[in-house]
Amino acid sequence: MAIIATIMNTATGRPIQKMTFGRMPKPWASFNLATGELVTAERVDVGKPAPGKFIAPVDVWVTLKSPD
Repeated sequence: MAIIATIMNTATGRPIQKMTFGRMPKPWASFNLATGELVTAERVDVGKPAPGKFIAPVDVWVTLKSPD
């Protein structure tokens, strides 16, 4: 069963993109965003499912590198 997670920016608190993982991502997992940037998960939050639903929302928090 695939996990659909929302990738969140820790600096702004805004969502970056949706991503599908084969299993629950670990807080130290590294992956590439759609932009090609390599990021490391800092925090993984699992919420409560909505009433009558079985899918729980998953948020993966990452810090983007500032463009220099």
